[in-house]
Amino acid sequence: MFFTYLRRELRRRRKAALVVASGLGLGIALVIIVSSVSSGMGKAQDKVLESLYGLGTDMTVTKAAAAPGSGTERPRFEFDAKENGDDSTQSTDRVMVQGFQTLAATTVDKVGKQDGVADAVGGLSMTVMKVDGQFKRGEFKQDGGTSQGGGRGGFGGGGQPQGEVKGGGASFDVNSYTVYGTDVTKQDLGPLTSSKITSGRTFKSTETNGKVAVVDAAYAKEKKLTVGKTVTVHGTEFTIVGVSAADSGDAAANLYIPLQQAQTLADAKDKVTTVYVKAADSQRIDGVKTAIQKNITGTTVTTSADLADTVSGSLSTASDLASSVGKWLSIAVLIAAFLVAGLLTSSAVSRRVREFGTLKALGWKSGRVTRQVVGEALVNGLMGGILGIAVGLAGAYAVTAVSPTLTAQLGSSGGGGGGMRGGMMGGGGPGRQSAAKSLDIALTAPVSLSIILIAVALAVAGGLIAGAFGGWRASRLRPADALRRVE
Repeated sequence: MFFTYLRRELRRRRKAALVVASGLGLGIALVIIVSSVSSGMGKAQDKVLESLYGLGTDMTVTKAAAAPGSGTERPRFEFDAKENGDDSTQSTDRVMVQGFQTLAATTVDKVGKQDGVADAVGGLSMTVMKVDGQFKRGEFKQDGGTSQGGGRGGFGGGGQPQGEVKGGGASFDVNSYTVYGTDVTKQDLGPLTSSKITSGRTFKSTETNGKVAVVDAAYAKEKKLTVGKTVTVHGTEFTIVGVSAADSGDAAANLYIPLQQAQTLADAKDKVTTVYVKAADSQRIDGVKTAIQKNITGTTVTTSADLADTVSGSLSTASDLASSVGKWLSIAVLIAAFLVAGLLTSSAVSRRVREFGTLKALGWKSGRVTRQVVGEALVNGLMGGILGIAVGLAGAYAVTAVSPTLTAQLGSSGGGGGGMRGGMMGGGGPGRQSAAKSLDIALTAPVSLSIILIAVALAVAGGLIAGAFGGWRASRLRPADALRRVE
């Protein structure tokens, strides 16, 4: 009887039911679209961060920046003086560790033993500055005519030639590139994981001190480097065994070599610049950060959340809009939709006074009438949920199909260890900041099962709220109300 009456009433009041369902559907669709876009923003931001510190890294540990004016050594380049008119090309390079700040290699083990740390690996970030050029000897040109002291022209009274040096000078080119020393025994953590091998191979675990290298694809193209060729860094020749390409944006370094070789080149034995940390539980990252800072003094711990706060550009702006304006707009629309659905249901009950009054006169209890009204409202809510899910999925698909490009810029970080990359592209000392990095990310709007379940819950909630309005109004009706409306 309940379902028969329910079906008849819904068919008889199709327009009213469609209005209520459309209002609820609009609010639910907006929630789905905003939630899916916010999820896409999160994935885009994760992609930006992974391109900077590597897949699986939850935080990095670096040495705290030294105080300004602490007398840190600056790069110096020395050239031999050439004699006998030798104008041959001279070349020298200087290997500098990131910001001149290093940690003892034992710090990696200390970090790895902290509660909540699943794995930790050290790396050495370096910048190599190479200077090539030549000095050109100038030519002495004598003055013509007779000198003031008489005698042969071009000579003074003391017999010294008179004239000037013309020409000569120096011409030098400065080339800077980055090198990252990676622990080849733990290649599943750190910056190298943000790149994929496109040619050749990656390091073998046995090549802890091998003279082998993996070169970034963009740098390889620029310098015409391929697998099998060699590259010289500070007098040491490395054989290229692989070419890697960054998943997004720029690579973490131009050249990757085994950690021990990097320590030798930088004269930094048993030193690292960065410890990359993977937490055992993503919900305990803040606790792990606190533990490391407390137990290992003189370090700076930077989590992915800290780095995310420095991301700016259109990605950050869109993320803020989706998480703040979009969220509150969705809430406002949902509240309005629920209220409108409740008021429309209550108004519909008022127009059915004679019907409900007659049913009560025939023996229907107030609870039965209330259940009938709530049942109709609940079906309207489910219809609105189906409509909202359909519109929301269409909107999310449209965003993914268009894939608008957003720009993410990572704010510059101090060379002394702030930021995930720790200023490895900089090469300056403490207090000097590395250049900001810019990436272009295509936005998607993935719809998860949880979002669909939330939409269904909202549809049920909307129907129950609307039914509560109408049920309350219906429960207050009396058979006498119906009789008063009989003409």
